[in-house]
Amino acid sequence: MRFLAILVEYPWLAVMGYRRHRTITWIAAVAWLLYAAYETAMRLKVLCPGECDIRVDLLLIYPVLLALTVAAVLDTALAARRARRVSDGADQTRRGG
Repeated sequence: MRFLAILVEYPWLAVMGYRRHRTITWIAAVAWLLYAAYETAMRLKVLCPGECDIRVDLLLIYPVLLALTVAAVLDTALAARRARRVSDGADQTRRGG
């Protein structure tokens, strides 16, 4: 859960996901940006004018954000691996091997 804490403290890191053109990465990045707006509104007491010490909403939000983030990372890693294989295959074809 420390990974989530980093993105909670620095939600602008989610913007880095926009540099990728993978659908799941976009979905994860947008989810983090929406969460950043939601959390900012909570901290400014816009959405929760009283005491908001018990955040039951995070029991749903954190697992969804974690699942989306893991899916995006895995998808990006697999895409990079596939691209590397294609690139290696092209290099071997040029060398005649």
